[in-house]
Amino acid sequence: MSKQLIQAFEMLEQEKGISKDTIIDAVQSALVFAYKRNFDQAQNVEVVFDDKKGSFHVYSVKEVVETVMDSNLEVSLEDALEINRGYEIGDKIRFEVTPEDFGRIAAQTAKQVITQRLREAEREIIYEEFIDYEDDLLTGTVERQDRRYIYVNLGKIEAVLTPEGQIPGEYFQPHDRIQVYVERVENTTKGPQIYVSRTHPNMLKRLFEQEVPEIYDGTVEIRAIAREAGDRSKLAVYSNDPNVDPVGTCVGPRGSRVQTVVNELKGENMDIIEWDEDPAVLIANALNPADVLAVHFVPNEQACVVVVPDNHLSLAIGKRGQNARLAAKLTGYKIDIKSETEYEDYQDSEEYKEKFLQDQNSEAESEEVESLLNDVNVEEELMSDPAALASDSLVSEETDPLLSEVSADDQAGFENYDEENIHPDDMEEIVSDVEESDEVTYDELLDEGQDLEKE
Repeated sequence: MSKQLIQAFEMLEQEKGISKDTIIDAVQSALVFAYKRNFDQAQNVEVVFDDKKGSFHVYSVKEVVETVMDSNLEVSLEDALEINRGYEIGDKIRFEVTPEDFGRIAAQTAKQVITQRLREAEREIIYEEFIDYEDDLLTGTVERQDRRYIYVNLGKIEAVLTPEGQIPGEYFQPHDRIQVYVERVENTTKGPQIYVSRTHPNMLKRLFEQEVPEIYDGTVEIRAIAREAGDRSKLAVYSNDPNVDPVGTCVGPRGSRVQTVVNELKGENMDIIEWDEDPAVLIANALNPADVLAVHFVPNEQACVVVVPDNHLSLAIGKRGQNARLAAKLTGYKIDIKSETEYEDYQDSEEYKEKFLQDQNSEAESEEVESLLNDVNVEEELMSDPAALASDSLVSEETDPLLSEVSADDQAGFENYDEENIHPDDMEEIVSDVEESDEVTYDELLDEGQDLEKE
């Protein structure tokens, strides 16, 4: 019996992936629970497994006391000394109380507890295993399908393919092998629950990583993905190596690499463009195969107006607006596509003036106001410091246009006057005379200074 028990533990460890120690702990807990159920006492019970004999032993732990109040928990010092003369008050003594027969109820209880502990351990192992596959691709087999969900067998667990994760028009038969993207893994009360998808944009990324070694090793990066599952997708790729063409690398020889991805997604079309840090170039690339003449960005908005040739308007917009819609998702800009003729008429519209010219006008007005404020500041500085009128740093051709008409000799004569010889009150008188006059020449200002110096 002991050998059979150990063999059973080893078999569970191999088949279920549950360690033997976990199983032994579950059995020990079950035996304690069964003992409590049948004998109404488990506070001082220990269950020990003998690895050599393969058997369990139940022990009742009792404390040595002077006077026994509860025989289930305590033992007298006199009885303890009969067992071993070394026992003292407060010591713990283990008495084996292994029942010969737990009975039908005890066996059933132990079985239920063991089963529950084993199930919990198995669930935890499955969760820890599949949480590492989150945001990755797995291959599974279609098990069954109801009105909403498709159930995919991933080996140890059954995953759920939700309606949002199913590509429109895609149908599967039982036992079909498919690749799915693990969207999320949840640890619920009923066990691990795995939700998979075939419409997630990252599924494209994982498929290209499988087919393109340069993407897997990081030489080529997929910077952005816009996808309408089952119909069309756009990918923006970038190369970290200037000698590697990112688009050609993803397409492969004669389109072999991209065709493998298309076949896996049942004919979904792929547009692969080159990523560019310049938004205008990126938008022009995203609208491929249409030619783009100009990209005008709306100030202070994540939007732009794209101008294309008249004969490329429908090509740029695409069937049911799909090309423009995917380009907008890929770049993150709201794109308004107009032909050359339409853009010429659009420039005369009120909408164009509100979006583009209003900001330009506000900038011009801001510059004009700033210039006026600078002039006012210069005038206030001159008026607050009358002596500064004779200063070379303030009286110049920039601050006084009259100096541009004065000869260099006259300017030098005025600059040689000693400011210390002119009393501040006299200078204020000169300034007041200048303010009263509608027009003052440089010569008049010079004469006033000479008269005051003589006095």
